[in-house]
Amino acid sequence: MPGIDKLPIEDALEDSPQTRSLLGVFEEDAAAISSYSQQLYQAMQRIYDAQNELSAATHLTSRLLKEYDNQRFPLGGDDEVMSATLQQFSKMIDEISSCHAILSTQLADAMMFPITQFKERDLKEILTLKEVFQIASSDHDLAMNRYSRLSKRRDVEKVRLEVMEDVYTARKKQHQTTLHYFSALNTLQYKKKISLLEPLLGYIQAQSSFFKLGSENLTAHWEEFLSNIGTSVQNVRREMDSDVESMQQSIEDLKGACDPLYLPDPDPARIPINRNLSRKSGYLNCRNKTGLVSSSWERHFYFTQGGNLMSQARGEVAGGLVLDIDNCSVMAVDCEDRRYCFQITAFDGKKSAILQAESRKDCEEWIATINNISKQIYLSENPEETAARVNQSALDAVTPSPSFQQRHESLRSAAKSRPKASHTSSSDSASSSLSTLSLDSLVAPDTPIQFDIISPVSEEYAGQAKLPGQTGRTNPFGESGDGKPEETEDSILQQLYMVRFLGSMEVRSGESTDVIYETMRHILAARAIHNVFRMTESHLLVTCDCLKLIDPQTQVTRLRFPLSSVVLCASHQENKRLLGFVLQCSGSRAEGRPVSVCYVFESNNEGEKICDSVGLAKQIAFHSDMDRRATVKQKELDKEKERQQEEISKQKQIEKDLEEQSRLIAASSRPNQAGGEAQLLVLSNSQSEDSDTGEEGKKTGESEA
Repeated sequence: MPGIDKLPIEDALEDSPQTRSLLGVFEEDAAAISSYSQQLYQAMQRIYDAQNELSAATHLTSRLLKEYDNQRFPLGGDDEVMSATLQQFSKMIDEISSCHAILSTQLADAMMFPITQFKERDLKEILTLKEVFQIASSDHDLAMNRYSRLSKRRDVEKVRLEVMEDVYTARKKQHQTTLHYFSALNTLQYKKKISLLEPLLGYIQAQSSFFKLGSENLTAHWEEFLSNIGTSVQNVRREMDSDVESMQQSIEDLKGACDPLYLPDPDPARIPINRNLSRKSGYLNCRNKTGLVSSSWERHFYFTQGGNLMSQARGEVAGGLVLDIDNCSVMAVDCEDRRYCFQITAFDGKKSAILQAESRKDCEEWIATINNISKQIYLSENPEETAARVNQSALDAVTPSPSFQQRHESLRSAAKSRPKASHTSSSDSASSSLSTLSLDSLVAPDTPIQFDIISPVSEEYAGQAKLPGQTGRTNPFGESGDGKPEETEDSILQQLYMVRFLGSMEVRSGESTDVIYETMRHILAARAIHNVFRMTESHLLVTCDCLKLIDPQTQVTRLRFPLSSVVLCASHQENKRLLGFVLQCSGSRAEGRPVSVCYVFESNNEGEKICDSVGLAKQIAFHSDMDRRATVKQKELDKEKERQQEEISKQKQIEKDLEEQSRLIAASSRPNQAGGEAQLLVLSNSQSEDSDTGEEGKKTGESEA
């Protein structure tokens, strides 16, 4: 006979939707077997109870056997050997349907006992195990729900231990119940054939013994056929016993091996974290917003398929797409009352999902797997080896660069081999070249790395005294509270990008892009070593005046970099998502020298575009500054011209006054006659002036009255 379909008992602990779907097929097959066995039992019961209706009962049995091909068995429905065997039995029953004398004891022992035992013992055992499995599965879901709702803020040790003990007990009970349930369903596939063949064999044997060997209806062909069927039944029984023994051994092995997996949060020391995965599956809790401030959590089965994250609920045949995780970003996040949460953001930044894992190990493995898929490692021939090589290179990145060390040592050996005279004459140039090529000239050793955003504005102005008459307040984000509009609103260039802050550290030089590349290497290596996955997401606003980091939710400015302080900006040579820029700010009063800090960000494949925007902004700012200086110079020239014109006009007025005075002096030196006429003329003029003055005084008096 063909092979028997079986449930994989190794997948009982995972309890995936695929396993549940396959279990549903077996349960449907068990229901069909139960229904068909009930009909066959009723037919044989009629044979046993009513000897007078033996002819009709055997005819019904024959008809049911003929209808076996029309039965829709999900498993083993295309068993041609079984179908042909039953068809042959149907013919034989048709031939002896005319027999009406059957010994009831022989029928009870050979026909009714096997099918009754199958119906009352085996099928009821399946129903009982099904109910126990459903109860265990429901208890496990309730225990996991209670465990997932453990408060992060109020972490009571006693409550947490009780909940973890409940999860352990429920998971162990569900797993062991599932193992026995799967084993019973697999065994049912054998018992189905036995329960169908053995009663029929007993019935035929009873008829054969009843009619003795001399019955006309029994022929040698029947004897051979019955012998073959008996041998087949014995073979099926032996195969079943062997398979049952193998399954029992597998159950015992799985019970011992899976005991540490029953704990929801296993110890990472016993079960190490695998960071080289390119695919992963398991149950996660997904946060769904139900209102403006409220949210709910739903538990689904998640799995990766290529560059996609899929989810599948229980009862669903196939999974649905959640996110495209190619070039995505993933980081651990802090939720209000949930632990082990992480957030996945799509490459365009428009779609994201917050998920909760069962344990810290599971959370870190999900983050590492999604990071590996985001780098498209799954497209390589051996993804796990590629992921291991990439992660190992990140761990090795904390050591100094070999190229810098080799060049340092080569220059040092060359300097030692030179003569003393030449050494003294070129000591300055050799030392400068060594400082340029050494690694320490780019990044200072033992320099701390800042993974969180700290505003340099608040640090820069924290120690300064407030100027007289200054009434505006300064908030922690470096913004003034005087209510005046910012200058960036009138800026010619305003471009907004989505970036994620990776880290910053002090550097010694800002003259070459090697500084930015070396800083990127240090920061990424430090993140890999210390398991820092969290990144602060911000909007980077590029204007002609400054660079701003803005909170996407509150629209509050986190950092503000004056564009004049940005001395260098570059993107990574291979990974275009990484970019960085060097900011030169004033140092401490004790050192008295400027300090250079390199900031590193991750973008959505827009590193070069952001650097081009910064370069364009600096060009626009440079030309604007040149225009402003030209305008100021032109205004100064215009003021100088006006001043010269005023001097010239004053000089002309002085010359005119001098001419008038000389004319009056010449007139006063004439003869007395001319003086009398002049006196008369002056007197008449004075009288007219006195009369005018009198009239004006009179008008003034009237107005006052």
